[in-house]
Amino acid sequence: MTGSESSAFQPLLLDVLNGRTGPRPPVWFMRQAGRYLPEYRALRAQAPDFIAFCLNPEMAAEATLQPMRRFPFDAAIVFADILLIPRALGQDVWFEAGEGPKLGALPPIEAMREKAAQAGEALSAVGETLSRVRAALEPERALIGFCGAPWTVLTYMLDGDGLHERSAARRFAYEQPEEIDALLDVLVEASAHYLAMQARSGAQVLKIFESWAEGLPEDLFHRLVIAPHAKLVARLRALGVTQPLIGFPRGSAAMAETYARGVEVQAVALDTAAPLAIGKAVQGVRPIQGALDPLLLRAGGPALDRRVEELLEAWGQGPWIFNLGHGILPDTPIAHVEQVLKRVTGRGTLG
Repeated sequence: MTGSESSAFQPLLLDVLNGRTGPRPPVWFMRQAGRYLPEYRALRAQAPDFIAFCLNPEMAAEATLQPMRRFPFDAAIVFADILLIPRALGQDVWFEAGEGPKLGALPPIEAMREKAAQAGEALSAVGETLSRVRAALEPERALIGFCGAPWTVLTYMLDGDGLHERSAARRFAYEQPEEIDALLDVLVEASAHYLAMQARSGAQVLKIFESWAEGLPEDLFHRLVIAPHAKLVARLRALGVTQPLIGFPRGSAAMAETYARGVEVQAVALDTAAPLAIGKAVQGVRPIQGALDPLLLRAGGPALDRRVEELLEAWGQGPWIFNLGHGILPDTPIAHVEQVLKRVTGRGTLG
């Protein structure tokens, strides 16, 4: 496996991604490194801005490892952001407090095309973060690298921020299909080199986050989600990357099974709204991941226990990775995370 040392301790996550099941599903949470942890808030306060935080390997590695010290998660995901790729392509990216990401004017496509193959080198700080984490992480716990999917990243690049309903990008897809396809191809190439760099740096699993797959009609879903993902997977394999891939077409609903059949990922992550029956259908094609509601995790109580039991009963025969259907919310009580982990893994903390 490119960039990974062999080990007698096979992480549970890798077992599932190879189609095998064990006595329990592996578990990790999206945004498990984040503001719900007091140690994260203290660390974040030391950085001048969010981009600087993501590109500081020492701080980003510490953020990645913080939840691994507290909880029995089976995998760590590198602390970074999906909007580092536009920055590598020459677009201004910054975060404003209380408003989220902001992006400057879209660079000319030829200028971005010239930078695409150097995206991994431009974001080598993320590779250093991965190397630091892999050196500190126990061999039985997997390390995940990731990127934003081409369509999702392009929606931010065209809309300029994360507050709109992706209207600019979607309109662009209808009005100028050839140009948007060309932009997606640039993002496929940049993302492939970025993920390949992560693989060389110690990532054992790679995840593609398609945050804005929801609401697309079937023809656009094929064109904007399935086709670019399939190209990205093929490009990664051509670059020699052998690590397993998780695709997350958030909001894909009934199209999740179509995605599973059309993209050669090793697992499909499901969002909060995915019915249990859809998950079971996708599970018949590929391993699945998901899909506990982050709002329910925040609420806690008996309803949380019941839903965990429902998921375990429906998907627990595997292959399945227990996770949230979206990222953990900043005001989630730590005790609720412990509540879920105790039920899934048998222990709520590492203490």
